[in-house]
Amino acid sequence: MNSLPKDDPPSETQLLAETAERCLYPNYARPGVVLVRGEGAKLWDQNGKRYIDFYAGVAVSALGHGHPELVKAIQDQAAKLIHTSNYYHNEPNVLLAEDLTRRTGFSRAFFCNSGTEANEAMLKLARRHFFERGESERVEIIAFENAFHGRTLGSLAATGTAKYRQGFGPLGPVSHVPYGDLSAVEARLSSRTAGIIVEPVLGEAGAIEAPPGFLRSLRELATRAGALLLVDEIQTGVGRTGTFLAIEAEDARPDALTLAKGLGGGVPIGALLTGEHLAASLPKGSHGSTFGGNPLASAAALAVLRTLDKESLLVRVQTLGARLADRLDTLRSRSPLITRRTGRGLLQAIELVPEQSASALLGQLRDRGLLVTLAGSNALRFTPPLTISDEEFEEGLTLLEETLMS
Repeated sequence: MNSLPKDDPPSETQLLAETAERCLYPNYARPGVVLVRGEGAKLWDQNGKRYIDFYAGVAVSALGHGHPELVKAIQDQAAKLIHTSNYYHNEPNVLLAEDLTRRTGFSRAFFCNSGTEANEAMLKLARRHFFERGESERVEIIAFENAFHGRTLGSLAATGTAKYRQGFGPLGPVSHVPYGDLSAVEARLSSRTAGIIVEPVLGEAGAIEAPPGFLRSLRELATRAGALLLVDEIQTGVGRTGTFLAIEAEDARPDALTLAKGLGGGVPIGALLTGEHLAASLPKGSHGSTFGGNPLASAAALAVLRTLDKESLLVRVQTLGARLADRLDTLRSRSPLITRRTGRGLLQAIELVPEQSASALLGQLRDRGLLVTLAGSNALRFTPPLTISDEEFEEGLTLLEETLMS
């Protein structure tokens, strides 16, 4: 008598996915893919499938995967000292503060663990600055529609996308106005305004660039109103747009600026940079971070900055950014699915027609071996590692073109 065929046992990937469904908090919508290894701008999953990485962990893995300079810095520092707390100085953190202030022209640096923490610190700084000056009524912030500044309550209040704020109110005194609308900003400014917070490029909204002169005009409006200009370069900073800071494209010196994402190359770190006039605005004991500025993250960030210079990555981003824009523009002219291209450097996106689901296209690209992210209401965002090779770059673009033209 023949026995019935037995079902194949579940794969390790299936078992892990089932464990994830059972044990992880279900706030993320993730496909059943388990990534296990990376090299350059390539990733492999547990089944051995290879992908071209055109998203870099959401603009985080600036040096790609397994970069020898970053790996060595982490290994060496881990063998010496990982954590001390902020009760004492540590050498990598002091050197990192020196490098960032020299590189950007700011005077002071505060370190934390993420972009949302950096923005939270910047918002607290704005309030405390005016409190210390006896202007405690200055507590209001002007932010922009479709901006994204993080998910802690303070940074969430400034985030200009309603779906992220739903269910978490009431939030702080923040007014959201249309991005690029100077008259709307001017109308909201008052003696209660502490600051204006702005992204030079709206990353999560679909890589939407600020109109020419907008940031410079915000600087003028903030100065005239006695408020602070606060710039969020969490996604745009550390060379992502072709200059170390995206604001370098305009003469728009902010009072404070935040960095994170690419700064640590994958190791969690955030930074708040300020001018000297704000050095006393967060007095001793008024703000802190247990893990902020730890030796390991600081050593990783120093390695990223050294590599940025050593490999001339800013020039590389400008070259690849121009090539990416040209290829996406050509693809837009050939494909009826694309309405426009946005962004600059290695932060660009294509907006799709309403009939084409960006989520569905994301899945098709993943099946073909290309990883990108969603942005805006219906767009695909491209943020590959700054170190991506010509071969990896070409392979990724070819996969994109084949998918959209099939």
